[in-house]
Amino acid sequence: MRRILTIDGGGIKGVFPAAFLAELEDWLGEPIYDYFDLIAGTSTGGIIAAGLALGQTAGELLQLYKEAGPSIFPPRKVTSSLRRLLRAKYSLEPLRHALDKAFGDRRIGHCRKRLLVPALDLAAERVYIYKTAHHPSLVRDYKVPVVDVGLATVAAPTYFPIHLSDDGAYVDGSLWARNPLALAVVEAIGVLGWAREDIRVLSLGCTSRHLDIAWDRRVSFGTSYWAARIADVFMKAQSSSAIAMAHTLIGSHSVYRISPDTSAQRFTLDGIRHIPELEALGRDEAQRAVDDLGEVFFAAPAARFTPCHILDEDQPPLPLPASGIAAA
Repeated sequence: MRRILTIDGGGIKGVFPAAFLAELEDWLGEPIYDYFDLIAGTSTGGIIAAGLALGQTAGELLQLYKEAGPSIFPPRKVTSSLRRLLRAKYSLEPLRHALDKAFGDRRIGHCRKRLLVPALDLAAERVYIYKTAHHPSLVRDYKVPVVDVGLATVAAPTYFPIHLSDDGAYVDGSLWARNPLALAVVEAIGVLGWAREDIRVLSLGCTSRHLDIAWDRRVSFGTSYWAARIADVFMKAQSSSAIAMAHTLIGSHSVYRISPDTSAQRFTLDGIRHIPELEALGRDEAQRAVDDLGEVFFAAPAARFTPCHILDEDQPPLPLPASGIAAA
């Protein structure tokens, strides 16, 4: 059986899937990444996915969010709402600093697991998916620094500036694949050639909420109404489409989706005050789900991943910073 882990985008709400996985990890008594053949993540989920693929624990990644979150999403002054009309709400530099401490100089080629992380390249006007060298045709991305991957996939318009690199101008992968479930399933079947009946997917959202749409209003919905809601509608539609595609390809019984409804709490992408609640929710959901997930995903570790292309011998896997993620 082939096991896939996918993690949605969602800003600081990435604390939920990180805590969910950390709780499962505590139950297992060993790193959770070892039990998956392919890991995919978008935006904040891309950071978690990349960390796991590099061999970091979910507990370490949860600590990254708890320690670096307040500096990445600092409180804003009242005057900031006016500045936001002209520039992004937050700087990428605190995030870059946190990722530098977490991942160091490691590249995609140092990943121990197959990895998919989507972004959008504005310069080339195309979607882009960073991938490990898990197929002979994948000859480029394994040389890319993981920090660049993280900055590219999280550069959400209005929240962060565009991430400029030597090969493109990237913005948040959530613009087209906030839920990377379908991407991962298509990669597994179409690129890796895995039998669809052998695939099982654990798909983690960053919580969900009902759309704030006043359907009973008897007036036309104009620009002023949709401006504050269209992003939520688009994200909900994309996630629903991804789930439906995965169900069609491998069957609904093969997809284990975890994304509790938190409409009452009103968690936001940058609401750092909700970190303790999100962690508690993630751990609680994991405790409830462990019986259903245990036999499917955690009966035995996944097979070792051997990439088709490796970094030059003079570029061995670099050790993580001595202070670890906790220093972020």
